[in-house]
Amino acid sequence: MNKLVITVTCDTTLTYPHNPHGPRPTDPQGLADEYSRAIDAGASICHIHGSYTNDPVIQPDGRQLQIPIFDGWRTITERIRAKGKAIVQFGLASIRLEQKLELWEKLRPDMSSINFDSHDEYFQPDPRFPPAGYCYSIHPISELREYARLANERNVKLEIESFSTGAFWAIELLRKGEFYNAEKQREDEFGLLPDPLWLTIFLGWPGQSWTPPSAKGLQFMVDHLPANANWSMSCMTPDVYWSVIAHAIAIGGNVRVGMEDCPYIEPGVYARSNAELVERAVRLAREIGREIATPEEARQLTGLTG
Repeated sequence: MNKLVITVTCDTTLTYPHNPHGPRPTDPQGLADEYSRAIDAGASICHIHGSYTNDPVIQPDGRQLQIPIFDGWRTITERIRAKGKAIVQFGLASIRLEQKLELWEKLRPDMSSINFDSHDEYFQPDPRFPPAGYCYSIHPISELREYARLANERNVKLEIESFSTGAFWAIELLRKGEFYNAEKQREDEFGLLPDPLWLTIFLGWPGQSWTPPSAKGLQFMVDHLPANANWSMSCMTPDVYWSVIAHAIAIGGNVRVGMEDCPYIEPGVYARSNAELVERAVRLAREIGREIATPEEARQLTGLTG
């Protein structure tokens, strides 16, 4: 069994805004410190949101998304790179293409997220408050094609967020390379998704692309994975979070942990840091004899070359 690649995602604002220990995007240095400690604890991929503001309402393009603040992204990215070879993975998968492109060109991440499903989220961890998270976006095939082409041109590896098996269908369509323009003329474009793919399977994330957070839900996704795909797993259901994480580790998958996904170190108890969550994942792996990948080893396992 391959060594375990642990991704850490530290920004809790959109999912658990009442977490008393959650770092905030308004404090990029504080977020950078969280990533630094998480790397020391065993994380080899840093999924970052940087600093951002939010669309106040759904915009004319039908989306309600985050708007990146460049200086905050730079602060966090530079601090991670100062730690060594940890993989820089830019998150906020559905931010607008022109904003994502600016971040790619100026900061050169190793990876960047793109959701291959429709992207809607409905986080309400505390029923006393209205839903905390929102990200309304549909990514048509034409847009996914453009994302992939631009990422290849800039040597950025896509982290393909897969909330349902519909994402796998989209992957195969892009691999096939047969497209049609607005005039319904055939346009072929091949090599958009170089092998091996890196996918993150999302379980229990509330929204209309929801997949059950269970061993059966995970196995269903794994059974239908595209060829030449390596996978990690994210869970967003606190009641079963650590059991699903443990199951993914046991069957040879990789995992994403951190306060964005679940800030609880045990039921009802907030972790005091993201490093504490990484440390628990490390313990679970070692208890079944699975070693933890270093950042250098993670680069090989994810298909990165540098």
